[in-house]
Amino acid sequence: MELTILASGSKGNCAYLSGENGALLIDAGLSARELLRRLARAGGDERRIEAILLTHEHSDHLRGADVLARRLGIPLIATEGTLAAFFNKYGDRGRVTARRCRSGDAFSFGDFTIEPFATSHDAREPCGFCIGEGDLKVGCCTDTGIVTPAMLERLSSCDAVLLESNHCPDMLENGPYPFYLKQRIRSSRGHLSNAAAACCLQTLAERVHGVLLAHLSEVNNTPEKALSSAQERLGHCIDATEITVAPQNPAEKMSASCGIRL
Repeated sequence: MELTILASGSKGNCAYLSGENGALLIDAGLSARELLRRLARAGGDERRIEAILLTHEHSDHLRGADVLARRLGIPLIATEGTLAAFFNKYGDRGRVTARRCRSGDAFSFGDFTIEPFATSHDAREPCGFCIGEGDLKVGCCTDTGIVTPAMLERLSSCDAVLLESNHCPDMLENGPYPFYLKQRIRSSRGHLSNAAAACCLQTLAERVHGVLLAHLSEVNNTPEKALSSAQERLGHCIDATEITVAPQNPAEKMSASCGIRL
């Protein structure tokens, strides 16, 4: 499998997971036109996409899902709460097929095995996904204020993870955001700090060997700070874990084959 980041950050999020015989999108937070443009530039193939997995209903994860699903004739897969919010926003036009999933219940879709798991975010029913094909598995965990033991258990079964590393606490505290927004971001239903993400990776280090740090704030973080925090916390495990940072306008790839390379 190969995971290609098409967008990452507060302006939009989307990843393209390509397997042996098909592909999935995880979120669709830019316009359909822009996502397809980026996909083509990154060497992906829209004809291989079999479904769009939605983590939650916030616009930076959902913006292009309606048009993209209708254009490609593919279903949206999400929890009951996320789909309810989606149809409340876009209406049930009868042209978008939806498949409901439930955190904790794994299911098969094409050649993929998909395991949704609950995250902690200020959305109706947010989730992350562990996605497997054959003996390989990739975990996607963004937009969560905390990492629970149950989430760690899910992610520890993965060969590689896409993990949020949203903000530097000092930059957030001293930055331009109003107090209420700072409180939201650093709450248990907000976003992971660099330190929290690094602590998570330290726990996963013995199992996960490929890491892509994602959803970095453009105002309250830098790629250098996120990467440094993760590397410092991994310590002696750093040689066995390859880490990179997903930019907002990328063609970065994470490969889940032959040793897990980012």
